[in-house]
Amino acid sequence: MFQTILVTGGCGYIGSHTVVELLTKGYHVIIIDNLCNASIIVLEHIKQIVGVEAFARLKYYELDVSQVETIFMTYSITAVIHFAALKAVGQSVSEPLLYYDNNITRTITLLQVMKKYHCYQLVFSSSATVYGTPETVPVTESSPTRVTNPYGRTKLMIEEIVRDVCDADPNWNVCILRYFNPIGAHITGLLGENPLGTPNNIMPYIQQVAVGRLPLLTIYGNDYDTVDGTGVRDYIHVVDLALGHLCALDYVLAIVDRILDPLHLGYQVYNLGTGKGHSVMELIRMFEQVSGVVIPYTVGERRKGDIACVYADTSKAERELGWIATRTLGEMCRDAWRWQKMYPQGL
Repeated sequence: MFQTILVTGGCGYIGSHTVVELLTKGYHVIIIDNLCNASIIVLEHIKQIVGVEAFARLKYYELDVSQVETIFMTYSITAVIHFAALKAVGQSVSEPLLYYDNNITRTITLLQVMKKYHCYQLVFSSSATVYGTPETVPVTESSPTRVTNPYGRTKLMIEEIVRDVCDADPNWNVCILRYFNPIGAHITGLLGENPLGTPNNIMPYIQQVAVGRLPLLTIYGNDYDTVDGTGVRDYIHVVDLALGHLCALDYVLAIVDRILDPLHLGYQVYNLGTGKGHSVMELIRMFEQVSGVVIPYTVGERRKGDIACVYADTSKAERELGWIATRTLGEMCRDAWRWQKMYPQGL
């Protein structure tokens, strides 16, 4: 019997890349997305990448997560990969109630519906934001959590809710994926990060400066205790990240099929990153190298809450999920630039 995976937020940046990998591997996929942060055009691009035959295994519904029971009433869902969320840190500070309602309330609805229909397999999209300002690097899954904004707080609260659900009911099998800084695009150039409005993340900002949509990049702080004074982050290629979701899905499904030791049942947290840190200036210089475009920039004051250096310890994901990021910073920049050249104004 075929396995059907529900992907919430599957038209978004990370979700769409994960859907490509799911279809490539032979899964049946159902996407729900309310398109508040995505474009319906993404579906046609997925079709071009995977081909007509694989695309026939995909169904799409323009639904909010609050309406998810409609899907469970119609289909037998094997597992859920939950991406759908609002994710702009700045907006979360100015509109915290919007974030708590959207991210937490809707996840609770999803969990309630999953339980009602006896679907207990979940891969949840969390974030390294939950670590806040780490005391030491690299950051491990057991590092203290100390969120600094409402967005990160919603992610951590959801993690805690899911942990309580798993503690209360041993049927649940959940992988929480805390990922670091996704950048890059699909190698075809057909999928990439397509922010609506001014980008919140550095790579799409660099890309839009490169094609002339924005005049220059602001580097927030160049006096950190790092190799060149700019902040250091763990950048990971979005395709490596998507493949991490497939490894996590394989893990929870192997538990269900009793392939894995029963001691692995329940709730697990994994960092997804490269385990290497690169500074903002290193990222800019690499992008300039692969694109041939000079990125004009100015240096501004440090932003409140920004930290000097953070990168992941990914040994647990490698050991237990069999996953490791393989793509280099140069490949991340090259693929991001290919996407932006193909779609200079976005989708």
